Amino acid sequence: MLYDMYNNIDQCKKEAAQWYFYLRDFICQQFELIERDFGNGKKFQRKLWNRDGGGGGEMSIMHGDVFEKVGVNISTVFGEFSEKFAKEIPGTEINKVFWACGVSVVAHMNSPFIPAIHMNTRFIATEKCWFGGGIDLTPTFRDNDEERFFHTQLEEVCNKSDLNYYKEFKKACDEYFFLAHRNESRGIGGIFYDYLNSGDWEKDFEFNQNVGISMPNIFTKIVESKINKLWADDDKEAQLIKRGRYVEFNLLYDRGTRFGLMTNGNTESILMSMPPHAIW
Repeated sequence: MLYDMYNNIDQCKKEAAQWYFYLRDFICQQFELIERDFGNGKKFQRKLWNRDGGGGGEMSIMHGDVFEKVGVNISTVFGEFSEKFAKEIPGTEINKVFWACGVSVVAHMNSPFIPAIHMNTRFIATEKCWFGGGIDLTPTFRDNDEERFFHTQLEEVCNKSDLNYYKEFKKACDEYFFLAHRNESRGIGGIFYDYLNSGDWEKDFEFNQNVGISMPNIFTKIVESKINKLWADDDKEAQLIKRGRYVEFNLLYDRGTRFGLMTNGNTESILMSMPPHAIW
């Protein structure tokens, strides 16, 4: 059925929260399969956290042979925005109450030839409601075939919902994942969207489901194509320098980092995206 985004908001929240638990488990299972097939079968370790003011979440972290560090976080938080932060969020003109749930994934790989990947998808409700999220890839070394494959897959995901989405969300991603102080992009882009509310709950929800499910499937193919490629110390050093850029972006510009810190989220979970090693 098509939900009215306001009269049935509780049902929307329930369905979104249930879906994100499924997505979290699916991604962890797929990544553990990669470690089983190409590593020593490492597993995710999970840690619950509670938020003062309402809600909480769970971190899933794995340090493996293929994944140097990968985190899959899920959270459902609610409460009131601060006076200052509320001014930046739609739908807080009357009151500052919010509810948000979502999944965030960041993978940093042992091989410098396998790119880092980031994905998140979320549903937020104030007096307004919307979805946000995206997927982006950060390789140390550019690979035209890999880049073409990655963007072709994302275009197919977008086209299932709207033929205009890919062009629009790719442009938004290129603009968002840009380090202005260095005048360079963080990676090769992907898709990025925020404040997505077409008025059709089922359409928007399905799009977010497709985005979430597609990420581990796309990334598994990328890993398989590079897993046996040997690297030297110089290659690893280049990867660590690139990770330094990744850290700079997440601490200076990332909206998810800012949202988590400004809503009194779990600091360890918020900074899960940081790589295990980096140099400048």
